[in-house]
Amino acid sequence: MNLDKLKNQDANNFFLMAGPCAIEGEEIALRIAEKIVKITDKLQIPYIFKGSFKKANRSRIDSFTGIGDEKALKILEKVGKEFDVPTVTDIHESSDAAMAAAYVDVLQIPAFLCRQTDLLIAAAETGKFVNIKKGQFLSAGSMKFAVDKIKDSGNNNVILTDRGNTFGYQDLIVDFRGIPEMREFNVPVVMDCTHSLQQPNQTSGVTGGKPALIETIAKAAIAVGTDGLFIETHPDPKNAKSDGANMLHLDLLEDLLTKLVKIRRAII
Repeated sequence: MNLDKLKNQDANNFFLMAGPCAIEGEEIALRIAEKIVKITDKLQIPYIFKGSFKKANRSRIDSFTGIGDEKALKILEKVGKEFDVPTVTDIHESSDAAMAAAYVDVLQIPAFLCRQTDLLIAAAETGKFVNIKKGQFLSAGSMKFAVDKIKDSGNNNVILTDRGNTFGYQDLIVDFRGIPEMREFNVPVVMDCTHSLQQPNQTSGVTGGKPALIETIAKAAIAVGTDGLFIETHPDPKNAKSDGANMLHLDLLEDLLTKLVKIRRAII
């Protein structure tokens, strides 16, 4: 990918989008970024730091939504500058696009919003890379139209991310046929290894998850040829402000990535 600051691209490895679900504060964001940068440099994995500046889609009104838009975006900007890595954050309204683009390198479209034409066009018009998450309710093939919306707006910098498919009311399942199908659109395809293990719509109003299966999803995705992986990680998932139930503990990341690099080398 022709993305500024994306290192280790000559290693012929998968790339990684990883970080906390939400920006909780400067100290923890920098701590997470520092550790992941060390790991990915060691393993020669191209790395993009991930963090949501705002969590607009929450189950309950008392759920954490953020520390303030500008404050969180400035932290993302600092991470990018301090570690010389690209950054990605998600946007929820058309008005978010230009604001977030001033601070980050990649704009992400949440899965529930992947059909919102005005949002996609606004993201495309910033000229930034646009990572579109496949809706849990959509087929892989139907994502062609989301890609077309970005490209027809004059921006060819598109990434697609699979985050599972709705399976009943409170579960998701991954159809790995979707990865090669979406790669046919000539865009990089990513597997979201953490959100695909969510268990939504719980009666508690807090989304559940199965983080013990992150390694399984990641291994399978690499085996079928995904270009990148998306992993939310935190040094203390149980006390994370958002999506702690399906995040990978930061201490487990290096071992997982080491295994995945070996699989990647075996299939290329």
